[in-house]
Amino acid sequence: MTAPPDDCLARNDWICGDYLSTRRQILLDAVGQHVQLTVVSVGLGLVIALPLALLARRRRWTVGPVLGITTVIYTIPSLAMFSLLLPVYGLSATLVVVGLALYSLTLLVRNILAGLDGVPAGTKEAARGMGYGPMRQLLTVELPLAVPAAMAGLRIATVSAVALTTVGAIVGYGGLGNLIYAGMNAYFKAQVLTASVLCVLIAVVFDLLLLGVERLLTPWRRAGRSPRPARGRRLPIASGRRA
Repeated sequence: MTAPPDDCLARNDWICGDYLSTRRQILLDAVGQHVQLTVVSVGLGLVIALPLALLARRRRWTVGPVLGITTVIYTIPSLAMFSLLLPVYGLSATLVVVGLALYSLTLLVRNILAGLDGVPAGTKEAARGMGYGPMRQLLTVELPLAVPAAMAGLRIATVSAVALTTVGAIVGYGGLGNLIYAGMNAYFKAQVLTASVLCVLIAVVFDLLLLGVERLLTPWRRAGRSPRPARGRRLPIASGRRA
């Protein structure tokens, strides 16, 4: 009986240190592309979602159409989405970015709108009584109080984008998805497992980073108090209504 080879690559093991050492640069390039695609797509989605949420909040009749359209977009299968965008953007990274940004809209718009709607009426009345105009009230009172709900949506959208980025491998821009798909076609176990684990790690790191950003943006939640307006006076917040 022939003895098994000593090289884990030759044995095609799932866990192989030699794969990490010999493909280090390939893995780093794939991770870099994966992170870039995720950050750009979610950032683009946030830039689109915030105005949509503010529009829906200001003109309530638009809530149904805005949420309906973003929900329909979210239900489109990823392969169909990329096929629809292909005539416009071609086989490019922009195709993947736009597709992922569109998918993030329903999560971002819903959570931003929920956060704004969750601001207590008493807090808004107090701000108006202190002479706050609509824009100042929005920027210094309502948006800060909407941060927890908005960040919850952003965290989910980001983790989802990390997973969906792998589908971009069908057009050659999938980050770690390129390695997963190539490894599956060649039944290269170490490559499939390593790239998959790295995707999970990226998602966890993004989630923890966004959680830290949320804590920095909402120091009053840690201290158990409400945010202070510019004049240094505290606005009352109704108990039990934190987003």
